[in-house]
Amino acid sequence: MTHSTCPPLARTAALAGFAVLSSLFLAACGGDGNSTPPPPPPAITQVPASAAASDSALESFAFNLAQTDTAEPLTLELVPTLPTSETEDPIATP
Repeated sequence: MTHSTCPPLARTAALAGFAVLSSLFLAACGGDGNSTPPPPPPAITQVPASAAASDSALESFAFNLAQTDTAEPLTLELVPTLPTSETEDPIATP
């Protein structure tokens, strides 16, 4: 009596069906498209102390702020003094 190394046709069909169903099941586990977005970052209300390190740091901070007409003015509580320089060229505003 010889034994075939190939599985029977019914078993092959069952394994193929299981593979297809399991792949569809795993593909469906990707999550829903209606997930809530992350909350927006908190609004900037103060000029950070790092912005007062130099003229260029203050310029970089100011130019990277979002332009809006509805935001409240920023406070200077964390900034003891604003940077000044007698040797640097004035900052050109766009």
